[in-house]
Amino acid sequence: MADIKSLDDLKSAVSESAPEAVATITREPVRDAQGRAYATGKRKDAVARVWIKPGSGKVTVNGKEMAAYFARPVLQMILRQPFTIANREGQFDVVATVAGGGLSGQAGAVKHGVSKALQLYDPSLRGALKAAGFLTRDSRVVERKKYGKAKARRSFQFSKR
Repeated sequence: MADIKSLDDLKSAVSESAPEAVATITREPVRDAQGRAYATGKRKDAVARVWIKPGSGKVTVNGKEMAAYFARPVLQMILRQPFTIANREGQFDVVATVAGGGLSGQAGAVKHGVSKALQLYDPSLRGALKAAGFLTRDSRVVERKKYGKAKARRSFQFSKR
C-alpha cells in the first residue's frame, strides 16, 4: 500500500484486500463435558442458574417438577416460550436453580436463562430468540422507597387541619 498516489489506487488496493479483511463471525457451541449448556438468567431480584441437555423435555426447578414449582399455567407457559420459538419442544431437559424475588420474577429469570443456554447450545437459534426479545435482560426493578414518602412515590395523606 506504500505506492498509492491517487484515489483510484486506494480503491483498487482496498478492493483487493477486502476479502482478507472481512472475517465472518461464526459462533461455536459452548457445552461442558456432560454435553450440557449453562447460562444465568435474571429478572427483577431473581437469579436462575440453568443447565440444558438433550432429553425428553423434563423441566426441574429447585429439585421439583415445573408443574409443582410453578403452579400457575401462565408461569409454565413463560418457561415453555423459548422452546416454542426455537421449535424444540420436548427435545431438551432443563435443570434450574433459582433464588430471590417472587414466582413471576423467577419464571422470567428461568426463561432468560433457558434462552441464553439454548443459544449457546445451538448458535443457529440466536436469530429467532433475539428477534423474540428473549436474550435481552429485562432491567426493570422495583423503585426504592424515598424518605418522607409512604412508598417510592406515594405521599402521606394531606390534611389541612
